[in-house]
Amino acid sequence: GDLDKVVNLLLSLSGRLARVETALGSLGPHAPGEDKLALREKQRLLVAQLEDAKELQEHVRRREEAVGAMVARYLPAEHLQDYQHFVKMKSALTAEQRELEEKIKLGQEQLRCLHESL
Repeated sequence: GDLDKVVNLLLSLSGRLARVETALGSLGPHAPGEDKLALREKQRLLVAQLEDAKELQEHVRRREEAVGAMVARYLPAEHLQDYQHFVKMKSALTAEQRELEEKIKLGQEQLRCLHESL
């Protein structure tokens, strides 16, 4: 459960940071200074939160190793391999699911804009 939460947090923060950086890059030279300042502050906060999330991820990884070592004492080799595969795939599939959800959301937004433009 913690692994899912940390992966989702990392993906969310990364996505938000990318959007802020895109917004900063798209601001023209005549954009109000307070807009740039607000976006830079938001960027700074997101970078700090992303670093905190990476620390959480490292903590979860260390805990995962400790649990894996404990599980290894009680499971036969084939079940241990299944367990290790499950843990690796869980975070990869969570990331993929999040990416697909974002693509769906983007597609729906594009459809909405197309309908409005017609």
